[in-house]
Amino acid sequence: MKGFAFGQESIALPAGAFAGARRRLLRHDGRTLLGVTAGAYRPYLFPVYTPDGVLVTSEGPADHPHHHSIWVGADHVHLDMPAPGGRTETYAYNCYVNDVFQGRAPGHVIETGIEGATRGAAYVLEQKIEWRGPVEWAAPQGRLLLEEKRTTLATPHVDHIAIDVRCEITAGPWNIAIGPTRHAWFNFRTAASMCVDEGGMLQDDHGHRGDAAGIDEHAAWVASSGPVGGGRRAGLAMRPMPTGSAAHPWWWFVSDWGVVTASPCRDRALALANGATTSLAARFVVFDGDADPGNIAAWLGAP
Repeated sequence: MKGFAFGQESIALPAGAFAGARRRLLRHDGRTLLGVTAGAYRPYLFPVYTPDGVLVTSEGPADHPHHHSIWVGADHVHLDMPAPGGRTETYAYNCYVNDVFQGRAPGHVIETGIEGATRGAAYVLEQKIEWRGPVEWAAPQGRLLLEEKRTTLATPHVDHIAIDVRCEITAGPWNIAIGPTRHAWFNFRTAASMCVDEGGMLQDDHGHRGDAAGIDEHAAWVASSGPVGGGRRAGLAMRPMPTGSAAHPWWWFVSDWGVVTASPCRDRALALANGATTSLAARFVVFDGDADPGNIAAWLGAP
């Protein structure tokens, strides 16, 4: 079938069984580009395929089961709650790890709606999302931390697939501060075979090609590539993009074992007054082989 098709993954479950999460697949000209998964703790993109149909990310690896392919999260989400006597108390949550993390209870990033449509040579997905704390005293539904409109634009090309993700976040009824933390915002986790110890390679726009130790923490983009079986190699890259909102100083956390994070709040919190809105955006590109840095830069576009 020519063109885009977006629909529920077809899995025949036994009578009485039910799926623990929902996954919808985006196809183009009959082949799958990516899946949009509404997981138990957060929505994420999995599977993610190259133009030649190679899977390049991991979903819930054993060492970090909260690493979900391409995902958004933050482990320091602080809410300023009014208290008696005109005072303010700080409530702390994590929306990154699926368990209590450093004393902060796990929240849930919940997809409440999704729509998709073809836009020229691309397909655009719009998700309505709520960031909520866990069920707690006086908050049986979990406290509303953030409301998010997430727009994902998938554009297939002959030599790469571009995935643009834009998060428009609005603070709930109370002031919010995200961070400071390295565990925040745009993330990807590669397939295990692509790790440096397995013959993988990390690159940045400053000319580094090697392991994580050489990556500039303020690079414009970072790429990971490596073996994917059958003598083939493939990779993916990410670049935070301008949004027109207040400037966010991006900082990278990169490991030899497959995780890449771009954080806008490593050294200072991203603060939002109640009802205030800001936007964060990144472009991901998925490709076959070890792409030339010039090609990666061209695919990722201007910062």
